[in-house]
Amino acid sequence: MDLKQYLLILWRRKWVIVITTLVTLGVVIFVTLKTTPIYSATATMRIASTSSGSITSYDYMYADRLMNTYVKLATTRPVLDELKQKLNLGELPPIEVKTLPQTELIQITVEHSNPETAALAANTLAEILINQSLELYTGSGESSLEILSEQVSSMEGEVNQARATYTNLVENSPADTEAIQTAQEMLDLKQQMYSSVLEQYEQTRLRASLRANSISVVEPAFPPADPAKPRKELNIALGFIVGVVGGLGLAFLFENLDTALYTTDQIEAVTKLPSIGRVPQLGKLNSFDDMNTDFSYGEAFRRLRTNILSVEFPVRTLMITSARPREGKSRIVANLAFIMAQSGRRVVVVDADMRVPTQNKLFNIENNVGLSSILEQNARFTDELQSSDFQGVYVIPSGPLPPNPSELLGSDQMKLLIEKLKNTFDLVIIDTPAILAVADAAILAPMADAIALVICRGKTSRGDVRAVQTQLSKINGRFIGVIENKAEHTNGYYYYKQKKNSAQ
Repeated sequence: MDLKQYLLILWRRKWVIVITTLVTLGVVIFVTLKTTPIYSATATMRIASTSSGSITSYDYMYADRLMNTYVKLATTRPVLDELKQKLNLGELPPIEVKTLPQTELIQITVEHSNPETAALAANTLAEILINQSLELYTGSGESSLEILSEQVSSMEGEVNQARATYTNLVENSPADTEAIQTAQEMLDLKQQMYSSVLEQYEQTRLRASLRANSISVVEPAFPPADPAKPRKELNIALGFIVGVVGGLGLAFLFENLDTALYTTDQIEAVTKLPSIGRVPQLGKLNSFDDMNTDFSYGEAFRRLRTNILSVEFPVRTLMITSARPREGKSRIVANLAFIMAQSGRRVVVVDADMRVPTQNKLFNIENNVGLSSILEQNARFTDELQSSDFQGVYVIPSGPLPPNPSELLGSDQMKLLIEKLKNTFDLVIIDTPAILAVADAAILAPMADAIALVICRGKTSRGDVRAVQTQLSKINGRFIGVIENKAEHTNGYYYYKQKKNSAQ
């Protein structure tokens, strides 16, 4: 299947796509408008971690653990219960706490139908986390400082004592160089130890101070002006996309399930017969003169006339039928008779549909007597032959509806009538009932020189065509081709129509 065929399918099923898209959009818009707006408020916090000296992998691991600790802490039951109590809410709104990658930031996002409540809940939860931080680090931090403070005081006393010993030896025993050297070394050692303990004390004090204040609000939550949900523009855009995609899917699904024939290629592929006529779809014709005034319609029948006259064997009796009723067969018979007569031929139309006759209405003639009267030997065909309003066109209407049309059509009287008509007229066109509806057409088929099958584009199905071919093949029906009714306009139609309009 090439691109052109895909486009033809989409064009045929365009209403499926349009309706599916509109229905989907309607549902999306309705649901969106009926959905309660949800507002989202976000508070941003910073969790600062300290490190001594250079930053190591341990410091990164500690910072990551610290961030995750606060994320987990924010969603624990005691914290959430405290938040519910402070907000005086029966049920907490949805809360999301997450870290921002490669940062020391935590975001607390709360969703609620009231924007003020959403902002208040986010800020209150941030405040609770800060209070929890103070409780977590106060005890351990102060204990470490006390121990190091005692060590600093003890080392300070030892340094002072070592300094006094050294000074005393220098002043009172300057000759005892060995003792002075030993006292000097002891003083240096005590000072180094004091400096080391003092540095540890300062670092611990700084870390404790920072930890006690390491969590803070960077940006508080504010009541949002616009709701976060539903996102109307996004929903409508997605609804449109889903509608179009769904429509395309349904279009191809219906195409696969639909067995109707839509194109000349499809018709010829199924029937294995050439298309001898393509009658375009037009509005209801008021008279046969419309074939002269409408280019495409009149030209279609002229081409059909040419194709019939070009058949390799002489066609004196032509049976035109269809698979199912209401496929345009009777009107094609009448118009074909009209266009044949315009070429100087004498044509007779025999309305062999003695169940739902149509030709008397199309030619505006009486139907009190006709074919049924002739076959029942109640009248001669010369008496029942009616001339139409068009020169060269004669009509034998169906006549009164008999109780046994199939038996009458299969009688020797019908065969004799056809032979008489062939000897009198240049062409006999027989309008029969639909083949798959009743047996009348199958009975008449062997009596005709040729059979043309009318296929209504978009209505006749593949199965119907195959059933017709199977039925008529059993009685040696001689098909000369198919006549497409409601066929698509050709490019020539648009060209000449444009030329005609420009000429006017």
